Amino acid sequence: MSKGLKFRLFLLTKLPSAYFSGLRMREMTADRCKVSVPFSWFSKNPFKSTYFACLGMAAEMSTGALALSYVHNRNPRISMLVRSIRGVFHKKATGLTYFTCEQGKDFETAVQRAIDTHEAQEVTAHSIGRNESGELIAEFYIEWGFKARQ
Repeated sequence: MSKGLKFRLFLLTKLPSAYFSGLRMREMTADRCKVSVPFSWFSKNPFKSTYFACLGMAAEMSTGALALSYVHNRNPRISMLVRSIRGVFHKKATGLTYFTCEQGKDFETAVQRAIDTHEAQEVTAHSIGRNESGELIAEFYIEWGFKARQ
């Protein structure tokens, strides 16, 4: 089974709203994650642009996938939770929008610190959304909390 098919099945079973909104992971490395959201019948709003919640979903996924990659299979287990989210909108999203987060090292450090200190840690991740022309569409700041389980 291809990675793309596995990812779409994951979305369908675990994040159905992301699946139906058309979110797709475009790139994933240890440091960076890029997720796209289309302007489509399912993601549009009455103002002929992508609904802010769909933009936020893509931004959250670009940060959350990075965070999850550092939490997955850790011992002790690490809980992660979105603590806050803030969006800044610069331009209407009327086509494919790409959200990119490049803070893998910050997540790695916070998870390791949570394990070492047994204290809750936070990372405020910045996800930048651009259209296919590279124009800035939106920015999201998503605060993630990490805690080692007892």
